[in-house]
Amino acid sequence: MKKCYLVFVSLLFLCFINETTVKAYTKDYLSKNTLALVNVNSNKDMINDGVKLNKIDKNKNICENNEINLYKEKDDVVEVFSASNQSIYLTKDDIRLMSQIVYAESGAEPYEGKVAVASVILNRTVHPKFPKSIKEVIGQKNAFSCVKNGKITVEPDESSYNAVLDAIKGKDPTNNALFFYNPKTATSSWMKNINKSNVKVIGNHVFFDVK
Repeated sequence: MKKCYLVFVSLLFLCFINETTVKAYTKDYLSKNTLALVNVNSNKDMINDGVKLNKIDKNKNICENNEINLYKEKDDVVEVFSASNQSIYLTKDDIRLMSQIVYAESGAEPYEGKVAVASVILNRTVHPKFPKSIKEVIGQKNAFSCVKNGKITVEPDESSYNAVLDAIKGKDPTNNALFFYNPKTATSSWMKNINKSNVKVIGNHVFFDVK
C-alpha cells in the first residue's frame, strides 16, 4: 500500500516538475531566440523547431535584401509624375533623355510647345497601349524622328530641361495628347490622314489623339 502511495506521489511530482521545466525551458529558449519570440503569436509550433526557425530567418534575410534593393532604386528617383491614378518614378537619366527629345523635336518652338512635347512622352508612359518607362517610350521604333537606332546625341538646353520639369509637375497644354507632328515637314502619311481627336495646335506642331 505504501509503495502504491509513493508511486502515485512520485508521478504527481514528476508531472509538476515536467510542466515547470518545460515552461522554464520555453522562456529561456525564447529569450535566446528573438526571431522565435517575434513569431511566437502566429507560429507557436516553430518555437522549438530549429529547422523552421532557420527557414524563417532565411526568408527574413531575403526580405531585408529586397528592402535594400528597393531603397537603392528609389534613391535614384528625383521626380515623380502622377496621372491616371499612376505614378512614374523618374531618374536624372529619364529627365535628361526627355530633355534631349524636347530639344531635338521643339528647340525652335515656343516654351509651351516644349512643355507639350514633354507631356506627350509622359502621357504615353501612363497609357496602357505604350511601354511603361520613359526609356522604352522614347526608344519605340519610329516614335520620335530624332532617335536613330535607339539613340539620341543632342545636348539639351536649359529651356528644354525646364519644360520637362514643368510637364512632370502636371502642366499639360495638350490636354493629355498622345501624338504630335509638324504638318509642314511631316513625311508620315499616317500622321496626316488618321482621324484625329483632341486636336490642339501649338507653334508649328499639331497635338492630337486617335479616334
